Amino acid sequence: MLHLIDPKSPQCQAVILAPTRELAQQINKVIFCFSEFLKITSRCCIGGTDARADRDALRNGGVQIVVGTPGRIKDMVEKKALKTDFIKVIVLDEADEMLSRGFVEEVRSIFENLPTDVQVCLFSATMPPEILEITEKFMKDPIKILVKNEQLTLDGIKQFYISMEKDEQKFPTLLQLYKNMAITQCMVFTNRKERVQELADKLREQKFVVSSIHGEMEMQDRVNIMKEFRSGSTRILISTDLLGRGIDIQQVNLIINYDMPNDPAKYIHRIGRSGRFGRKGVAINLVTPGDADFLVKLKSYYNTQIEELPFDLSKLYD
Repeated sequence: MLHLIDPKSPQCQAVILAPTRELAQQINKVIFCFSEFLKITSRCCIGGTDARADRDALRNGGVQIVVGTPGRIKDMVEKKALKTDFIKVIVLDEADEMLSRGFVEEVRSIFENLPTDVQVCLFSATMPPEILEITEKFMKDPIKILVKNEQLTLDGIKQFYISMEKDEQKFPTLLQLYKNMAITQCMVFTNRKERVQELADKLREQKFVVSSIHGEMEMQDRVNIMKEFRSGSTRILISTDLLGRGIDIQQVNLIINYDMPNDPAKYIHRIGRSGRFGRKGVAINLVTPGDADFLVKLKSYYNTQIEELPFDLSKLYD
């Protein structure tokens, strides 16, 4: 994408769409690093920030790449701040999420304003058949690079489960894990924002330093939380699936599914926050009787091993 950009032209030539503000910000930072010597300028346009500042920056020109969330990008296009005439490429990161019901109308609106010869690129670790079907409506003779389900689980991630009879046993189990494991940084996933707060409060009562994040927090709070976790100020981050996709934090070596997700795609995205770029990682699932069938489904779907957590935790990362 960067090599398609003409740095001498002040016009926007590429757009990248991401489903969350955190992922859009991360992508923009990567572009900034890669384009340092190319004299290319990018801007991150996301909800929860000053829309007027985005409009002014885009209208003034000189921004060749715009990265953002669908709602803010759609707004910039509709208000004529983001001119689409010169766009050569549009990228949808986490494409299956972007083409799901939550975003599809906004994405469609953006596409309606793009040149007919724009290059479209879709990326995701998961691409269900129904999403592939949707892509046929707006992609012409696409090149497909597809990985089979059973090849998706990352080699560097060991997967385990702990069985328990009821939900109330999860918190004491979590405390035992922290007591017995060497953890650099850990992400804990729950299914509801109320559960995020409840778990964070309980851990703080036990004198743990934790961060917690979910989609209904103020934007600046979310930015600050991500900064403190990335810097290592806190070693535990509790989240909903807000951070289940694409977020890369170098030191995360443990993922705990406090609540099992409700579909296999979310599972693979969650555990992929560990073991990034060949590093070793561990995923531990807290499983109640209601999760048993889903665990069996996961093993079959990805043709993967999810073993019972051994008593000796000293060699988990070997």
